[in-house]
Amino acid sequence: MALRIIFMGTPHFAAATLQALHAAGHDIVCVYSQPARPAGRRGLDLVKSAVQQKAEALHLPVRTPLNFKSNDDVEAFRALNADVAVVVAYGLLLPLAILEGTRLGAYNGHASLLPRWRGAAPIQRAIMAGDTQTGMMIMKMDVGLDTGPVALAHTVDIGADMSSGVLHDELIGVGALMMVEAMARLECGTLYLTPQTEVGAIYAKKIDKAEARIDWSRSAQNIHNTVRGLSPFPGSWCEMEIGGKIERIKVLRTIVSDESSAVGTVFDGLNIACGQGAISILELQRAGGKPISAHDFLLGATPTKVF
Repeated sequence: MALRIIFMGTPHFAAATLQALHAAGHDIVCVYSQPARPAGRRGLDLVKSAVQQKAEALHLPVRTPLNFKSNDDVEAFRALNADVAVVVAYGLLLPLAILEGTRLGAYNGHASLLPRWRGAAPIQRAIMAGDTQTGMMIMKMDVGLDTGPVALAHTVDIGADMSSGVLHDELIGVGALMMVEAMARLECGTLYLTPQTEVGAIYAKKIDKAEARIDWSRSAQNIHNTVRGLSPFPGSWCEMEIGGKIERIKVLRTIVSDESSAVGTVFDGLNIACGQGAISILELQRAGGKPISAHDFLLGATPTKVF
């Protein structure tokens, strides 16, 4: 017999899990998502979240409360008489009244190997820190931030040059399959929980815009990790001197080089000297332009220095 599920999520990362649960035959009684947000160059258009768009395509009811501070919103949630809430990248801290508002509680799909990288940006932080492994975990939620007991875990290797975009896409499929398995086990009473340890707990804070500017005094490996951790969004950037003018350049893909020179020097095409070692830029984007390869960029530009 299928579970009555309330699904709570917002971005594309979560939409795949909604699709998988629906395809598995569960009764999605309601979908909660963040409200439509301004988008476009001028921010004049309101765009529905990826989860809301997926829910509407599946003809599922959708609610988009700003929060759950209103008793009416809490009671409306409880009145759905759901068996369980499934939460994936919803974007709100849920109060106890919501976590306990279903028969079996709330289960979250989180993109890290907890307790490492609790919080908002686990994929980016894992890559920026140079981790060689991460994963997906399904946990039962409590009032802490990603502190609940773990039900399922799956480890994923992080390649030396893997970007957050590539890792994100790999974890989407992993997480969707894991949540379907978790709900199947929950339905038949064989989903077992293991409390988290606090040993090795690290908070994956939201990416700050200031972190995206490249500091060339850092080591090449550190810069490479930051570039791939922030690619494709928001993208690392620097200022580059081209033909005597300074341009803002988004750096999308790099590799580490053993060569060196004075920090910030551009040599042998698009090799950039760092505080230790150098990086080679493979893909970049000029302001107002599209991502292009280093080869194509150098056909029409001769950079001399970065800042």
